[in-house]
Amino acid sequence: MKSDLQLYDYWPYAKRPKIVWPGGAKVAFWVAPNIEYYEINPPLNPKRSPWARPHPDVVPVATRDHGNRVGHWRMMEVMDKYKVRGSISLSVGLIEHHPEIIKECVDRNWEFFSHGIYNTRYSYEMDEAQERAIIEDSIETVLKATGQRIVGYLAPALTHTERTIDLLAEYGFLYTCDLFQDDQPQPINVNKGRLISMPYSLEINDIIVYNSYLATPRRYGQMIKDQFDQLMKEGEESGTVMCIPLHAYAVGQAHRMQAFEEALEYITKQPGVWVTTAREIAEYYYENYYDTCQADILARKAG
Repeated sequence: MKSDLQLYDYWPYAKRPKIVWPGGAKVAFWVAPNIEYYEINPPLNPKRSPWARPHPDVVPVATRDHGNRVGHWRMMEVMDKYKVRGSISLSVGLIEHHPEIIKECVDRNWEFFSHGIYNTRYSYEMDEAQERAIIEDSIETVLKATGQRIVGYLAPALTHTERTIDLLAEYGFLYTCDLFQDDQPQPINVNKGRLISMPYSLEINDIIVYNSYLATPRRYGQMIKDQFDQLMKEGEESGTVMCIPLHAYAVGQAHRMQAFEEALEYITKQPGVWVTTAREIAEYYYENYYDTCQADILARKAG
């Protein structure tokens, strides 16, 4: 990574150029189902082990498999009901393992972006050739399977090298979800090309909420509503972005679905919400606000 995290400039929230989303919307709302594949015995990484217990650790693998077998279908049914298209954070290797899931997403015109090949293969210790190979494989594999050229990236298991962000810009990606610094898109500092950070979220990520905060489903549903209410209020001044990152093996458990559905119903019935995908947010931002925001950042930096 660039020294002192110089991936982006400090850009105070107040007095930024005003953003207005299509139709005058105040919040651009997108949902990011992480559709992942976990290997029971992946190649060892010297810096991190995927499983806490010795091989074969069947329990966490089977638990995650529940998401692809059951939870995903529950989640998709609820999203269909409220006309929410997903932006899929995809373990690209899943295309070979569960093509049925990919077909259902394609049929719904959902977006795909790369979450690496497997979520059990970390970026730590990768050389440049290896990282380029993963990015190129992601582009080619998703294009062949879906007809989409991916434009977004979330590093596998949120692991990076010092060159990840620059490589994304070089390969023509539009956005990265790997930075959590803001509630609006922001131009990122890259060696060449352009890239923006797309507001993702760890705070209302179902895995964090359920496994780290130990929240109940009802509490999670209320957190989503509270997040939306605050971003809608701020969106009166300048448009904000809200993302709900999901994992089918977490939110897709039977006892958690009602709270998730109630949160989606609450958001999608509100006026002033653009229910969309990450790609559509990025494309609109580049066309209408990237240059203005970049100029504002540079002016503040110089002044």
